[in-house]
Amino acid sequence: METAVLTRRAALLAIAASTAAAALPAAARARTHTIVMEKMRFGPSPTGLRVGDTIVWVNRDLFRHTATARNRSFDVDLAPGESGRTILRTPGTVDYICRFHPGMTGRLIVVT
Repeated sequence: METAVLTRRAALLAIAASTAAAALPAAARARTHTIVMEKMRFGPSPTGLRVGDTIVWVNRDLFRHTATARNRSFDVDLAPGESGRTILRTPGTVDYICRFHPGMTGRLIVVT
């Protein structure tokens, strides 16, 4: 009887370990990308974005800017010289603007 319990525990632990190991590569792949706001423009949007990646927004302009997702998934408001972060949580295309300067636009393409 004790052998059956130990075998069952070992099997459950093996399953838990393999599930955790499968999740690790996704977390290990998470990267940080930077988008600079300068001269009343967003810098180029990075390619190869994945769920879990972080966008660092850097305002190098003389004016306050936002990075505001049209789908409301993020809204970063930055004074000149400030930076802020967004973690990409869902796959898809995300268009973003500066709420103060609607001519400033960009697009993120996020995959799983």
